[in-house]
Amino acid sequence: MRVYQTNEIKNIALLGSAGSGKTTLAESMLYEAGIIKRRGSIEAKNTVSDYFPVEQEYGYSVFSTVFHVEWNNKKLNIIDCPGSDDFVGGAITALNVTDQAVILINGQYGPEVGTQNNFRYTEKLKKPVIFLVNQLDSDKCDFDNIISSMNDIYGSKCVQIQYPIQTGTGFNSIIDVLLMKKYSWKPEGGAPIIEEIPEEEKEKALELHKKLVEAAAENDETLMEKFFEEESLTEDELREGIRKGLVTRSIFPVFCVCAGKDMGVRRLMEFLGNVVPFVSDMPKIRNTRGEEVAAVNDAPTSLYFFKTGVEPHIGEVSYFKVMSGTVKTGMDLVNVDRGSRERIAQLYACAGANRLPVDELQAGDIGCTVKLKDVKTGNALNEKDCDHRYDFIKYPNSKYSRAIKAVNEAETEKLMSALTKMRQEDPTWVVEQSKELRQTIVHGQGEFHLRTLKWRLENNEKIQVNFEEPKIPYRETITKSARAEYRHKKQSGGAGQFGEVHLIVEQYAEGMPEPTVFKFGGQEYRINVKGREEIDLEWGGKLVFINSVVGGAIDARFMPAILKGIMERMERGPLTGSYARDVRVIVYDGKMHPVDSNELSFMLAARNAFAAAFRDAGPKILEPIYDLEVYVPADYMGDVMSDLQGRRALIMGMDSEAGYQKLQAKIPLKELANYSIALSSLTGGRASFTTKFASYELVPNDIQQQLIKEHEEENEE
Repeated sequence: MRVYQTNEIKNIALLGSAGSGKTTLAESMLYEAGIIKRRGSIEAKNTVSDYFPVEQEYGYSVFSTVFHVEWNNKKLNIIDCPGSDDFVGGAITALNVTDQAVILINGQYGPEVGTQNNFRYTEKLKKPVIFLVNQLDSDKCDFDNIISSMNDIYGSKCVQIQYPIQTGTGFNSIIDVLLMKKYSWKPEGGAPIIEEIPEEEKEKALELHKKLVEAAAENDETLMEKFFEEESLTEDELREGIRKGLVTRSIFPVFCVCAGKDMGVRRLMEFLGNVVPFVSDMPKIRNTRGEEVAAVNDAPTSLYFFKTGVEPHIGEVSYFKVMSGTVKTGMDLVNVDRGSRERIAQLYACAGANRLPVDELQAGDIGCTVKLKDVKTGNALNEKDCDHRYDFIKYPNSKYSRAIKAVNEAETEKLMSALTKMRQEDPTWVVEQSKELRQTIVHGQGEFHLRTLKWRLENNEKIQVNFEEPKIPYRETITKSARAEYRHKKQSGGAGQFGEVHLIVEQYAEGMPEPTVFKFGGQEYRINVKGREEIDLEWGGKLVFINSVVGGAIDARFMPAILKGIMERMERGPLTGSYARDVRVIVYDGKMHPVDSNELSFMLAARNAFAAAFRDAGPKILEPIYDLEVYVPADYMGDVMSDLQGRRALIMGMDSEAGYQKLQAKIPLKELANYSIALSSLTGGRASFTTKFASYELVPNDIQQQLIKEHEEENEE
């Protein structure tokens, strides 16, 4: 394989909903380019893309697959991304390291929620988009209706390059309005028969050609002037106008294929090679210092590792993009993130499960290597005297969580090691060792996402695991002031233990005035602030600790121990053992013994006094509330709203966005536990949602009583 220059390389992300045919399209592209000798199929479990056992088990793409094709003296690096929203990490990674998105649309269904999600990611990252209507041979395909839906959603920027003469089982020909030719295929697909447009199609073809010319001309002043003068553009001028329109996202070309029959694939590849932007056409990536990193060969070598795969018999396969310079086999580079040195002993061009050895890769190219010592996903390897770091990939918040534990406790360490390794492959798996909940929590993008993780642990790593619903990180606080005192006294021969603490607790709010006087049981307690400490708690909220002891009742040296005792009790709140927050504690009196008083005595006295006062101060449990956004087809809106109301959700608003309804709500975390499963069931998998932590709010009284009862029963056990 020859060395491709930066201006001969194009990087493309292949996106689409589950079932839109990306893996099948990838097979046809590889076959047309001569990389493979025969096309595999998902049913036969022999495709280049879905080659991991878990993918063959479920018949879904789980990981993104990197491959390349050589076409018309261009190298097209293509990343085939999983379609399920549960594996969105692959799509987001791919979009960040490529310069063009091709979004497949299932000809049976038209634009779906997955299409919308993918488009939103391209919008956020300002990536060019080509739409590809696939499965035109389906009886359910209504091409005109799909185009109408796309125009409703994406507006006049959607411009047809092609349209089918007919759809369904008889599909075998399209009209290309850029080249103004008819393309047709024999039943085996492959090379097209190219003919003049039939008379009965000319009027429609000319009308669409004119729209295409107008759309292309709008992206360049020179082309616009020529269009006004001559009302036409040459093929090369059309391509130039489309390329500029792609870069600025002012045009979304629409192509037609039947990937399963290899019809239209060659023409698509021609367009990708001739028209889509090069690396140099796109905005430059910035490093962590905000400096632009240009994809040029006469710069220090810098590699960004965006993906790690773990394969049997090989181990870790590390995928990278050459951000600048040229990488060659045998090169020594420095891992700027980890401070270690690495030698690139082997260099490959990617071809799914296969790898083609190469001697060098130039700026803008994508490749992989193996047997690196200490390189993780997200790391950068740089030439000496270059210290580029990158953190431009931002993943969405998790949507589904489960507590995980090994069936055999002796395998706990092995389980944690496997989870760490698997997170390298998919950064949207987040593993949390929760000290608060005393559980190991695995967060993911959905039920299927975590089911896949469980399958891999049990089948690949041979670790049997159990999933449980995670505990909820409740918080405890108080709603009024209360007073308590506690004497800790212990005598057992020799030096004893003695400490007595009198304190007042009250709810704390930002900006409240300093305490001056309290009344309890007809007695007045005047506060003289001698010392004040404000502590930002790790778990949110504050503790304000005030020393108001007068007359030396408690020596100042015991105050840190008193504070420690209070902090210890706040870590295990009196109601449910949850963290306490937003409390002001005033220590106003106490007693000590000249011999028996020590730090431990005052710590224990403070802990017990605080617990007693807390229980008398109108204690309340707070629960985490999340902002929820649901994207749902209009015909499912009623069912989704009804389900949310049954989950104690508060509907905040509704909006229409690109053909779908967007529902905004606030919902308790407890009610989100199985929401991804319920939403999928309600909508046939056609809805999606995002969540984000909002605040802590009081739980309803009946739920508070239930939680306290459950905690008491747990303690008894």
